[in-house]
Amino acid sequence: MNHQHKKYFMLVYGKHLPEPTRKELPKIMDTFLMKPKIDFAFKEIMADEAARTGFLSAMLHLKPEEIRETHILNSNLRKLHENDKLGILDVRVSLNDDTEIDTEIQLSEMKVWADRSLFYVSKMFTEQIEKGQDYGVLKKCVNISILDFILFEEETEFYSCFHIREDTRHFLYTDKMEFHILELPKLPKPLDAGGSDIELWARFINAERKEEFDMLATQNPYIEKAYEKLQVISQDKEKRMEYEAREKAVRDYNQAMLEAEQRGEARGEARGEARGEARGRELEAIAIARNFLSMGTDIDMVATATNLPRSCVESLLEELGQTPEKKGSRPSET
Repeated sequence: MNHQHKKYFMLVYGKHLPEPTRKELPKIMDTFLMKPKIDFAFKEIMADEAARTGFLSAMLHLKPEEIRETHILNSNLRKLHENDKLGILDVRVSLNDDTEIDTEIQLSEMKVWADRSLFYVSKMFTEQIEKGQDYGVLKKCVNISILDFILFEEETEFYSCFHIREDTRHFLYTDKMEFHILELPKLPKPLDAGGSDIELWARFINAERKEEFDMLATQNPYIEKAYEKLQVISQDKEKRMEYEAREKAVRDYNQAMLEAEQRGEARGEARGEARGEARGRELEAIAIARNFLSMGTDIDMVATATNLPRSCVESLLEELGQTPEKKGSRPSET
């Protein structure tokens, strides 16, 4: 077994196990790697303190040494409401005991994402204070959104950061709320030379092939730690089952949303076609009625023949410059 394989084996299975034989090695060195942008895999990676420190320092523009401590605050699937089919698997972290950070990954398009993230940051902010406490207990709340769709159509940059500022002089109103958005589809195709740590992390989260992970691990020591953690969890049978179940749940949910949208579009098109056909028939009847009226045909006969309301036929007659007879009237005898 070469040095690289031995190191990998120790990472995955621990030093206390015997070294595998050459025949066993191909089974152990499974090439399967979880996709970090599946929220289950990302949360598992963030359980590693070094990976967590590297990711947060990049996103919050901090030096890693400025991060004294971080703690995962949640460990369970969170649901928006009782009937929620998918739930939210986010990563909520306490940073240096004065900041709370919530990181979410969203793979399918959600046009109301900005409102949604604002709602949950506000909820995270207000949940910190209890009756009788003063406002001094409130900590800074940060949202990190990792999106696999384009949120800001008019913008080209893959990373955006938002604060609450004065409109013209641009000074901070408060630093207690902060929003970081990664739009993965906007990542530059080739890796920029000297790309930022944020770009490296975005590429790591978006990566799917071993070659990509290998390259990125050489660019940043914290991403290397994240990659090592990814390799470990990818070879854990129980975690792999959980990952695949979560990936399937996300895929099924997205497919259900797509099919519902397609059904809605189909119904809308069908209604539109039906309305269009009905309008076409109505216009054809109106054209026929005009021809009959111009030849002096009786109003009632025209209404019956074209299936148009008498009032409509009377209006057509007026358009032709004639005064319609009142129903039941007879022309005067001379």
